[in-house]
Amino acid sequence: MTEKEQKPVTPEIPTEAADRPESDNPPKNENRRGANQTERERTIAQNRQRLREIVDVVRKHDILHGITPEKLCAIIEDLGPTFIKLGQILSMRSDILPRDYCEALKKLRSNVSPMPFEQVQRVVETSYGCPIEEVFASFDEKALGSASIAQAHAAILKSGERVVVKVQREGIHEVMSRDIILLKQACKVLKYTPASSLVDFNQVLDEMWVVAQEEMNFQTEAANLERFHALNQDVVFVTSPILYRAYTTTNVLVMERIDGMGIDEHDKLVEAGYDLAEIGAKLADNYVRQIMEDGFFHADPHPGNIRIRDGKIVWLDMGMMGSLNEKERKLIGNAIVGVARGDIALVRDAVLGLGEFHGTADKKQLYRDIEAMLDKYGSADLGTMDLAEVFEDMTSVMKTNGIAMPSSLTMLARGLATIEGVVADLSPELNIMNVITARIGDQMFDNVDWRALLTQDARAIYESSRKSLEIPALLADILRTGLKGEANLGVEHHAGEDVRKLVIAMVRKLCLMLLSLGLLIFGGAVAGNGPQVFGLSIYSSGCFVLALCAAGFALWNKKK
Repeated sequence: MTEKEQKPVTPEIPTEAADRPESDNPPKNENRRGANQTERERTIAQNRQRLREIVDVVRKHDILHGITPEKLCAIIEDLGPTFIKLGQILSMRSDILPRDYCEALKKLRSNVSPMPFEQVQRVVETSYGCPIEEVFASFDEKALGSASIAQAHAAILKSGERVVVKVQREGIHEVMSRDIILLKQACKVLKYTPASSLVDFNQVLDEMWVVAQEEMNFQTEAANLERFHALNQDVVFVTSPILYRAYTTTNVLVMERIDGMGIDEHDKLVEAGYDLAEIGAKLADNYVRQIMEDGFFHADPHPGNIRIRDGKIVWLDMGMMGSLNEKERKLIGNAIVGVARGDIALVRDAVLGLGEFHGTADKKQLYRDIEAMLDKYGSADLGTMDLAEVFEDMTSVMKTNGIAMPSSLTMLARGLATIEGVVADLSPELNIMNVITARIGDQMFDNVDWRALLTQDARAIYESSRKSLEIPALLADILRTGLKGEANLGVEHHAGEDVRKLVIAMVRKLCLMLLSLGLLIFGGAVAGNGPQVFGLSIYSSGCFVLALCAAGFALWNKKK
C-alpha cells in the first residue's frame, strides 16, 4: 500500500480560526442562515430596483392618457427581454387581445444591443470547459445578429467547417425569472379587475415562461432541428442546417452556416433564375404538410427564418415550434371542411373538441355565432377565402363563448398569418386555403381502408338481399293471419289511410329494389354473351342501365 493510500490528507485549518476560542467560532448553521439572509436581502433589493425601472418606463410613456398598440410596443421594448418575449407570445393570443394590438405586437423585433465579446467568450468557455481557441479555428467577435435571449456569431471549427454559433446571453435566466416573479405578484392585484374574468393572466405567464425556458435551453432547439430534418428528409426541395451535436450545450448551439438568399430578396432570386411562383407553391405545400401530416410546424415562419440555397427552401431557427396531435389535426381539418361546406354542426363540433369551456357551455349561442360567421363567407369560392382570417374568425367565436384555445392553436394561427403573407408576396394568385383543402382531401382518401369498406358494403348488400327474400313470405303470413281473423294490429282508426299509403309506398320501393338487384345479377351472368359494342355486352349493359333506372326511381320516390 502506498503512502497516499494509507492516510487521506486533512486540509489545514486557517491560523486565525484555529487560534480563536471555540466559543468565538460561529456554528455552521448560523453561517448558513446568515448567508441565506444576505441572499434574500439582495434579491429583495434587486426586485425593488427592477420595479422602479418598470414604473419609470410606464411613467415615461404616460399611459394615463391612453395606450395605443404602438405605445404598448414601445413600452415592451423599453422593458427588456422578458417583456419582449411576453409580447411575442401575446401577439399569438387574439383570444386575449384585440386584433390591432396583436398585429402591432407581431412587429416586435427583439433586436437589442449585442453582448460585449468578453461575455460571449466567457459563456462559451464556461460551457466547453476550455479556451475558445481549442474548439474554433476562428471566431468573429462581431455578432451576426442579437436578440433578447441570444446572439449569433460566425466561426470556423478546427475541422474546417463554417458554422454559426448561437450564444445565450449571460445571466438571462436570472433576469427573466425575476421579472416573472414580479409579474406573478402583479397578477394577484389584477384578479380583482374585470379583465380577470376574460383572461387568466397566470396561465398566460405560465405559458410564456414555458416557451422562454425552452428557448433558453439550446438542447431543445437542437432536438427540434433533428426532428424537423427527419420529418422532411424525403422532401427534395426542403432542408435545414446541419446540427453539430458534439459542440452543442444548454447555452451554446453550433450549426451549419447557411448563405444563399433571403426568401424576400425577390430581385436576387429572379436574377439567379428562380421562379417566384414555384417557390411560393412549394413553400405553401411544405408548410401545410408540416401542419396536417407531420403535426410539427415552424411557429415563426417570417422571411428572416427562410432562405433559398441550391434550389432548396432552408428553414432556420427552430427555437419556437408548434405541435399538433392526431386528434387536433383531424379537428382542424373538420373545421376547415365545415367552413368550406357551410356546415355549422361540423365547425361547432371541431371548436368544442379543440377548445376548453370556461364555465357552462351555451351550445345554442355557439351555434348561432358559428352560423353568423359562416354567413360572412356564404357561397364564396375557396380560392377567395383568407385562411388566416378564417382562423381569426374562429378564434373570435371561441373568445366570445368563453372557450380557451390551446397554445398549439394560437401558434398555428400566427404561423398561418405569417406564411400567408410570405406566400402572397411570392405568388399573389396562390391561396393557401386551396392547398390545405387539397391536402385534407388527399388525407381523407388515403386514410380510407378500402378493403374493410368494400367488405362491409358487400356484407350489408348480402344481408339486405337475404332479408328482402324473406319479406314475401312474411307478407304471405300476415295476409294469411288476417284472412283467418287472427291478426291484432295496434293501429288507430284515424291513422288507417296514412298507414295504407305508407305500406303501399314501402312495397313499391321494395319491388323496385328487388327488380334492380335481379337485373344486376342477371347482367353479371350474361356479361360475356350476346352481341358486343366497344367490348361491352349489349344484354349486360342494358340490364345495368335498367337497374340504375329502377334504383334511381326508388330513391327519387323516397324524397316525395
